[in-house]
Amino acid sequence: MNRRDALRKTGLLAGSAVAVPSLFSLLQSCSQTPRLGWTPQFLSEDQAQFIHAFVDTILPKTETPGGIDVKTDIFLDLVYAKTYGPEAQAKVKEGIDQLNAQAKEGFGKDFTALTPEDKTAFLQAQEANTATFNRGVWGTAVGEQKPVGFYRQLKSQVLWGYFSSEEIGKNVLNYDPIPGEYLGCIPVSDVGKVWSL
Repeated sequence: MNRRDALRKTGLLAGSAVAVPSLFSLLQSCSQTPRLGWTPQFLSEDQAQFIHAFVDTILPKTETPGGIDVKTDIFLDLVYAKTYGPEAQAKVKEGIDQLNAQAKEGFGKDFTALTPEDKTAFLQAQEANTATFNRGVWGTAVGEQKPVGFYRQLKSQVLWGYFSSEEIGKNVLNYDPIPGEYLGCIPVSDVGKVWSL
């Protein structure tokens, strides 16, 4: 082997020694990027991933289906796309972006990239620092309702989407499409689970 071939092969080995780890890290970073299994109609890809992570953190899968299992994130995207006017849609996008910015400011990463513990800590901080809905009677708030902020509204929408899904309504909550007899005087302990509407 002459000197020129030896230098060329040494250069190739050195280049591959640098390139291979970079290639592996690139492939690894791609595999860790969260992917949606659906195409958002209203939300941007980043906003849809935020909603996906938000729903999964609030309603993870346990012995019952989680929020993602019943497609609460897709449901919310459709609600925003089909029922909200332009002004309300702009507020939703702004609210999602602000929540994500707060997560980045507090934890150094987007909400979707946080560990489960950091996601929980972020939501607990939001829970402690935002106003709540007034108690209600038959769906009507008692007293003057103060603004609750986007976090509380989004959480309420997630819970609404989850509990109004067919899967949860029929298989998790009690479900009786045609109510039977009225039993007005029974012990509360005999009532069991909450009834789905």
